[in-house]
Amino acid sequence: MGFIMDGLDAEAYDRSYSDRELIRRILGYFQPHTMRMVLVALMLVLLSIVATIIPILIARAVDMLAGNPELQLVVGIAAIVTVLGALTWGFNFIRQIYSARAVGDVVLALRRDAFRAVTQRDMSFYDQFPSGKIVSRVTSDTQDFATVVTLTIDLISQLMLVVIISVVMLVVNVELALMTLAVAPLVIGAALLFRQAARRTTQRAQRALASVNSSIQETISGIAVAKSFRQEAAIYGQFRDTNALAYRVRLRQALVFGSIFPFLNTVSGITIAAVVYFGGVRALSGVISVGDWYLFVQSLAIFFFPLTSVASFWSQFQQGLSASERVFALIDAEPRVVQHAAEPVGAIHGDIRFDQVYFPYDRDALTIGGAGAPPLPAGAQWLLSGFSLDIPAGQTLAIVGHTGAGKSSLMRLITRFYEFQGGRILVDGRDLRMLDLAQYRRKLGLVPQVPFLFSGTVAENIRYGRPGASDAEILSAAQRLGDEWIADLPEGLATDVGERGARLSLGQRQLVALARVLLQDPAIFLLDEATASIDPFTEAQIQDGLDVVMGGRTSIIIAHRLSTVRNADRIIVMKQGRMIEEGTHDSLLVQGGHYAELYNTYFRHQSLDYKPWEGVTRGT
Repeated sequence: MGFIMDGLDAEAYDRSYSDRELIRRILGYFQPHTMRMVLVALMLVLLSIVATIIPILIARAVDMLAGNPELQLVVGIAAIVTVLGALTWGFNFIRQIYSARAVGDVVLALRRDAFRAVTQRDMSFYDQFPSGKIVSRVTSDTQDFATVVTLTIDLISQLMLVVIISVVMLVVNVELALMTLAVAPLVIGAALLFRQAARRTTQRAQRALASVNSSIQETISGIAVAKSFRQEAAIYGQFRDTNALAYRVRLRQALVFGSIFPFLNTVSGITIAAVVYFGGVRALSGVISVGDWYLFVQSLAIFFFPLTSVASFWSQFQQGLSASERVFALIDAEPRVVQHAAEPVGAIHGDIRFDQVYFPYDRDALTIGGAGAPPLPAGAQWLLSGFSLDIPAGQTLAIVGHTGAGKSSLMRLITRFYEFQGGRILVDGRDLRMLDLAQYRRKLGLVPQVPFLFSGTVAENIRYGRPGASDAEILSAAQRLGDEWIADLPEGLATDVGERGARLSLGQRQLVALARVLLQDPAIFLLDEATASIDPFTEAQIQDGLDVVMGGRTSIIIAHRLSTVRNADRIIVMKQGRMIEEGTHDSLLVQGGHYAELYNTYFRHQSLDYKPWEGVTRGT
């Protein structure tokens, strides 16, 4: 059945924890709720005592009624049992209320820690691992974590009852008690042997659920593309396969867990039958009283239920431990971007320098290095190898080159989204790795190729750049990019952008993103221009907005448009991670090198004086 588990391997950041370590960390989350848990423990003790007293009272009543069957005695015993039953309900109610609050608070804290870990992971983490599986750990696995805690409390209550009832049985009749207790190691041993299989199957079942969640999320996110290419049937087929895999894994889990119960029920049934028979013979011969025999029969049910519950709870118990293991692995994942210090950033002028920087294609294969070229693992290649570049403060730098030349990597390294493996990157002469990363990123304004807008209004998305900004400041930032684009919005800045900005055109989304950066007022501006076709009027609006945003700032732009290339103070041409040309638009055209080739291929047709019919032979 190995094929069932195909595709359910652990993630690279997963790790194995011992049960002791998991329980220690779980108990750490309960430390702030010590008083609640003490009260819960007290209620468990009282519940166990009352649950033991009731069968003892009934057993004594049976003996008393056998000798003196008086109605008054029956009523008195019934009243006492009723009161004890009411106390049981009350103790259990208090236990449930306080344990539910404690567990709820612990799950809240764990989910908060897991979400904080998600927000702190590097961008390379999201490049490598599907977001749907990460979401599953934060939502489903943290909820499953609550199961292990609740079941542990129930299990402690049951085991406490076993201890008390075992003492009672030894006091009443040692021979019958030893006969019963002799079975306990067999039941416990079977449950412990079952533990490893339970852990493995529950881990794979949770991975299967994460795969289903990931498939659904990816499908919904890309539904427009799927429909445009009429691939609904294909994505349904992929989901059907993923769902079928989850079904097979869950089925195997059910078979594993279902196999232990027939054995345990058989053992407990044989033991109960033996005790009932031998106890009945002794009661008939007068060796023990009828009440003691009844007490043993009742005690057997109390004794064996917790032991079989160990196995019946074990599936959920292991599911909870596996869930906590997955959540802790997410929290404990090692960061790839490591700051060596957290020096205050202060004001930034915007001078940027790449000094012999090494950066690989396989960003997960290497450890952090220092100056010089660190060793490459087998099969890995450098994207940037000893790369150097100086960008003076206030300069507008355009980067051009074919796909895979390393343009986006330069931006990702400046923003510290990725770790470089050798050399230095300096901002105003200070090593990026020594700066307070949160403060540094507040000095950056980044507009990606496809701007991402959050659900809400245009104004709310602009305010994202500076949450404390007033409505007047937001309007001012938007108007600096022009009034026409605001007038085109159905409800002005109060227009709802929809999910991911779907209700706005690409040009409008770019303008919202530019206004957001403008409100932030960064020292360094980074733009990956969109390649999607937009109308000339919107292009002019965006270019005017860029002129406003770039004014007085160090600006680095991955250029796809002729207007941006022409307006740049300096252009560098990238090829296979190397800077092969640099200069202005006119000087590079005169050189007739790689930039001129790119210009004629990609940029020249955007020029107003471009004549596509030139060079075409008449009649062809």
